[in-house]
Amino acid sequence: MQAVMRSSGTKMIMRSFTTRRAIKDVLNAAPETQVSIAGWVKSIRRQKNVSFVTLNDGSSFQSLQIVCDSTDGLDKVSVGSSVQANGRVAQAPKSGQVEIHADHVKLYGECDATTYPLSKKYHTLEFVREHLHLRPRTNTFGALTRVRNALSQGLHSYFQSNEFVQVHTPILTSNDCEGAGEQFRVERESTDGKKSDPFFGLPAYLTVSGQLHAEMYACAMSKVYTFGPTFRAENSNTTRHLAEFWMVEPEMAFAGLPECMASAQGAVQHAIQHAFDRCGEDLEFFHAQHAKSHKKELLKQLENILGQETFPHLTYTEAIDVLKKAPVTFELAPEWGMDLKTEHERYLAEQYVNGPVFVTDYPAALKAFYMRLNENEPEDRQTVAGMDLLVPTVGELVGGSVREDRLEVLQAKMASAGIDANGLEWYLDLRRYGSVPHAGWGMGFERLVLFATGMDNIRDVIPVPRYPGACKH
Repeated sequence: MQAVMRSSGTKMIMRSFTTRRAIKDVLNAAPETQVSIAGWVKSIRRQKNVSFVTLNDGSSFQSLQIVCDSTDGLDKVSVGSSVQANGRVAQAPKSGQVEIHADHVKLYGECDATTYPLSKKYHTLEFVREHLHLRPRTNTFGALTRVRNALSQGLHSYFQSNEFVQVHTPILTSNDCEGAGEQFRVERESTDGKKSDPFFGLPAYLTVSGQLHAEMYACAMSKVYTFGPTFRAENSNTTRHLAEFWMVEPEMAFAGLPECMASAQGAVQHAIQHAFDRCGEDLEFFHAQHAKSHKKELLKQLENILGQETFPHLTYTEAIDVLKKAPVTFELAPEWGMDLKTEHERYLAEQYVNGPVFVTDYPAALKAFYMRLNENEPEDRQTVAGMDLLVPTVGELVGGSVREDRLEVLQAKMASAGIDANGLEWYLDLRRYGSVPHAGWGMGFERLVLFATGMDNIRDVIPVPRYPGACKH
């Protein structure tokens, strides 16, 4: 008997498991429509014969006011409680805003108002960060979660519509893709307290990048991408670093630097446009917050990204010349051969270009072993076919390169960098068996969320941040 179900031609109907409607839908419902909604109480105002309950269910930036003509059953409802309300859609007499005139309110979960930390007053992001399990209920983090979701779906949409195949690369690996050595080692915990042999027969680590495994599949599927968690054991407490973060990493066979830059630009633009289409209200909220704190127009910055057919392009050498002539004083004076710092990157994007800019052809000594060496260059000015996409407020958003496809050159670069080829023979085999020109890039997803929302701290754009000393949730 075959274990395959064949369609009989009948249409499958997915029935809703509940009659509850999302608040974002009810906000557009016709007056007098009977609806049922549920959510968490943002505020409650009691009068003698009527109560006003503000409810949010996470589906929209806007909350919905519930008008209860009777106070019966509301004595245990407080800010933070979860309730269901049934009633008819109406318009508030003065504001004209949609509200629900409830004929029934059901309390799902009480909330101890004496200890609930999220009151109606303003809370700093640092305070809310101390209550990670509750911060999605705030306006800021509700909006951020929706924007993050839209950006993620926008990236997937871009790759899928451009015939990339998603590959789930491993989280456990024996390789250090970046060669930085800042990895989390994974060991089995012994029940008897004695050290045992490595579980996998050799040391294993949490991955710092899925790139090498993505290359494996690009050399068979032509265009692939991976989008998953990555880890860096860097003891850093800056506003730009996390121990666990998400990376999107496409790899393309039969491609060079132009395709690398074009796909990075396309993916970023598509993701931001998707966020505009799906989360306009949320982005307007962040725009207002950003304008208040930074005196800058966030929406104009994003619209500038969308409005460009081709992002400007500088070589690293040109960028250093620009920085040397800049009418500002940098903490670290720019010199050829140095790694660009955030202050340099932001100057190029914010002041020199006033928008996104690609910087290419970096000194080989600054970049990873897998980047392709440019040909016919003096030894003291050897560069690689790499690129970074710099954007205002963030600096580097995307980093990528043409991958070194010449076996002998790659072997020499690994030997020079002190990389043991024994653990990467499979990677070298990709150059032995049908090697092709190929290129790819990586983007820390949280940096894209930072850029789109104008948030200042990367710990606030990931649901549960991991950084030194923070892993209790």
